[in-house]
Amino acid sequence: MIAVDSLDRAVPANLTERQSQVVRALQAHLPAHALIWNAEDTTPYECDGLTAYRQRPLAVALPETEAQVAAVLKTCHALGVPVVARGAGTGLSGGAMPNAVGVTLSLAKFNNILKIDPVSRTAVVQCGVRNLAISEAAAPFNLYYAPDPSSQIACTIGGNVAENSGGVHCLKYGLTLHNVLRVRGFTAEGEAIEFGSEALD
Repeated sequence: MIAVDSLDRAVPANLTERQSQVVRALQAHLPAHALIWNAEDTTPYECDGLTAYRQRPLAVALPETEAQVAAVLKTCHALGVPVVARGAGTGLSGGAMPNAVGVTLSLAKFNNILKIDPVSRTAVVQCGVRNLAISEAAAPFNLYYAPDPSSQIACTIGGNVAENSGGVHCLKYGLTLHNVLRVRGFTAEGEAIEFGSEALD
């Protein structure tokens, strides 16, 4: 039997059984506090800033290390489970909309600014760092991070990269893609990957 969710997507009738399988597999790689699946706990993740569409995921993974991110992705790939990455959930495009038979991968705990180099006017930050926090950290050097979406007080740089966010400064300084030199991440299979370099081109 097949049910249909609010976005007209097919949802297997044995969803509870599938959820149990996925949760058991992920529990082998994540501490107890970094994996949630009960409805009342996953409700805050049912949509991003586009609240007209809502769907709870099978589970929400909140990894704290890159090794855990890779393990979640590898596990889900092996099980054929879709994964939707999520930053602060402020986007208005539905980019962080969960999949009813998938896992939401929250990257909110990756919120450290690793390095500010005022000479090269660059910063190395984790994906969960708030957009405005970068400008706040650079302010003592009379610098700021130019892309400034209206949600900059809460949105994260990872989400900005995923959505190529802009703001009023983009008219002069360009969008996110014009202000990011290098991106490190993982493929859907959990393999580390890197784009770009520290060179200006």
